[in-house]
Amino acid sequence: MKLNRLMLGLVLAGLPSASQAQEKHFDPKGAPPSTFTIELRKGVSATLPFEDQRDFEEAKRGFVAEPPYKKIMADAGHVAWDMGSYQWLLQGKDFESIHPSLQRQAVLNMAYGLYEVVPDKVYQVRGFDLANITFIKGDTGWIVFDPLTAKETARAALELVNEKLGKRPVLGVVYSHSHVDHFGGVRGVIDEADAASGKVKVIAPEGFMQAAIEENVFSGNAMSRRTQYSYAVLLPRDPHGHADQSIGKNVANGNVGLIAPNVLIKKDFEDLTLDGVQMVFQNTPDTEAPVEMNTWFPQFKGFWAAENITGTIHNIYTPRGAPVRNALNWSKQINTALYKFGQSADVMFASHSWPRWGNARIQEVMRTQRDTYANLNNQSLHFANQGVTINEIQNVYKLPPSLWKQWPAHSYHGSEMHNSRGVINRFLGYWDGNPTNIAPLSPRDSAPLYVEMMGGSEKILAKGKELNDAGKYRDAMEILNRLVFAQPGNQPAKDLLATSFEQLGYQMESPTLRNIYLQGAYELRNGLPGGPAVRSGSPDVIRAMSTENWLDFIGISIDPRKAEGLRFTINLFTPDNGEKYIIEMSNATLTNIKGEQADNPDLTITVNRADLNQVMMGAATFDDLVKARKATFTGDRKPFDQLRGLIVAFRPNFEIMPGTAAKPASAPEEKQADPFKLPDMAPPESAGD
Repeated sequence: MKLNRLMLGLVLAGLPSASQAQEKHFDPKGAPPSTFTIELRKGVSATLPFEDQRDFEEAKRGFVAEPPYKKIMADAGHVAWDMGSYQWLLQGKDFESIHPSLQRQAVLNMAYGLYEVVPDKVYQVRGFDLANITFIKGDTGWIVFDPLTAKETARAALELVNEKLGKRPVLGVVYSHSHVDHFGGVRGVIDEADAASGKVKVIAPEGFMQAAIEENVFSGNAMSRRTQYSYAVLLPRDPHGHADQSIGKNVANGNVGLIAPNVLIKKDFEDLTLDGVQMVFQNTPDTEAPVEMNTWFPQFKGFWAAENITGTIHNIYTPRGAPVRNALNWSKQINTALYKFGQSADVMFASHSWPRWGNARIQEVMRTQRDTYANLNNQSLHFANQGVTINEIQNVYKLPPSLWKQWPAHSYHGSEMHNSRGVINRFLGYWDGNPTNIAPLSPRDSAPLYVEMMGGSEKILAKGKELNDAGKYRDAMEILNRLVFAQPGNQPAKDLLATSFEQLGYQMESPTLRNIYLQGAYELRNGLPGGPAVRSGSPDVIRAMSTENWLDFIGISIDPRKAEGLRFTINLFTPDNGEKYIIEMSNATLTNIKGEQADNPDLTITVNRADLNQVMMGAATFDDLVKARKATFTGDRKPFDQLRGLIVAFRPNFEIMPGTAAKPASAPEEKQADPFKLPDMAPPESAGD
């Protein structure tokens, strides 16, 4: 789904939490930072502009109140949000296991409560979720921008605003873009009936629903697993574990919802007035999300930058998986906003981070981020055109010193290393031009060759320890990784590789890379925790998904090795929405076409889409619907049973590092769900990815 963070929010709803992992006694066995890590930290600190304190001043400005609680409970009874788990960051001390720049960002993201952005007009609640929720005061009610990930956190934010500022009805909701932390909490601020009647305007860029559903369905299970690395969901929240997520602390674990927009912004620039509030929307597709829009408020010269301009340079390539973003277009859209609105703006605020005030400051930040995205694109391709490959660019590309000295140019959510590789991948793909690498051996096949040629495990372990002791962690990682792939049961090798990962994690400015390294170390030492499978995806999301998307995913889910030789045609008809599909199995491949019906199908299935949702959610099987006379099968049922037998249920617990597979959980068996059920959909961009 573009599920980026939608996937993240849903995966987090079912994965073991850091606290649960600790309850299961998965001791991370983490080591303190080495002398090399400490020295690197000191060296980096000397190059950073710590004298520039403007971000801290802006992050505190306009504070109104914070609630008397640090935890927000989910309706299901578990903790949906716990800001208290990060309070150790406010001790006023340096943590040698956290990059100094990342620690600074982590402290800035500790803002918690209600803030005034424009006097008596614009307010934000920060620190209730990964994103900010923004309230625009109209003549009679609130217009809510980006209602967070979860119903519970959005509801708590609205309650805080009404308590402190006076109760007002919500008359409008704006989804700035298609990531879950910007729409998933909508049911906490409005009722669907009010949106359906038009009483509440729900405004989004054209293409929002498709983007909110589409991007991560097909590879959603793989994204779920990889998100455990990018967001380090199993790590404790402490100086040796999860410290920050760069655009916020973490993602709320509550009820994710989706109410379809009833107003779509289709033009590049479009004016709309609601409850006396004038808004000029700027569509910025193909930037931080496939569809996204900024907003200009001419009445108070305020510019809403959505997630296009925040307190970090974002991901161009998101390590959990997603199509590579367009850094050059991103830069150009910022430039358009700079010249269209930035020349007049008195305040700039966004769905993450903190506002900026004063026209000079706003233009400075806009130019810095514009230039950083453009430099990332241009310099990466400059080197590529000189022969630097996707496997080398991460060690060549460097942020220019003039940008390194500006905090808004730092890549917390992204990183210079993986973003530069993403740019080359976007334009040239994964191949580096070396014939060896166009179709290489799998690591499990190549690793034994390397281990044999290097003289066996004892020599590699000795050399790995020597390299670690010398602070050459990337060198140690290179050879130890080969040994672990060749010998997955070699725990001393896994422990030593974990040490390399751990120190590299401590050294990273980007929490994304920190999380990846530390999660890898955790799993090498402890394996994957067992536990129940992830909970089902949000009913709102499944209702919004097209039947075609669902059929496409079934095509991905079938095992082609079992499908060889099968051939059949099924007509699918959903009377309540009038849709027709032909589903055809041939050449071990399942295809579908919308709007057609075969003349002589093997089977015709008739079921209302509203009832099909229950199958997609795993709440009922097709057999249940047939028994209840909510579905009819006409013709030969055999193709249906054959198809059902081909489907593989994906689970986000496959190995990434060898020898870390989870032991099967001993949990009570749940009612058997139909294999036509959609996967338990994972993230987070994630939430803001």
